[in-house]
Amino acid sequence: MEANGAVSKKDFINKISLCKKEAQETRHWLKMFEECFPEKLNIIKELSQESHELSLIFQKIFSTAKNNLQIEKFDHSLKIDK
Repeated sequence: MEANGAVSKKDFINKISLCKKEAQETRHWLKMFEECFPEKLNIIKELSQESHELSLIFQKIFSTAKNNLQIEKFDHSLKIDK
C-alpha cells in the first residue's frame, strides 16, 4: 500500500526498496524465533519461505522500475537533444 501511494516514480522505487528490506528483516526475526519456539518450527519455516519469496518479488519490481526510469531519462534526453 505504501508503494501504491508513491508521489513519483523515484518515490515508488524508494518505497519498494523499503518493502524488500522489511521482508528481509522479517525473515531475520523468524530465524531468531526458530531458536525460541522450536515447537512452532513448521509455521515459522513457512512464514520464512513466504518472506523470502516476497523479498525476491520486491527485488524484481525494484530492478524493473529502476531500469524503466533510466530508460525514460535516456529517451527524454534524446528528445531534448533534437
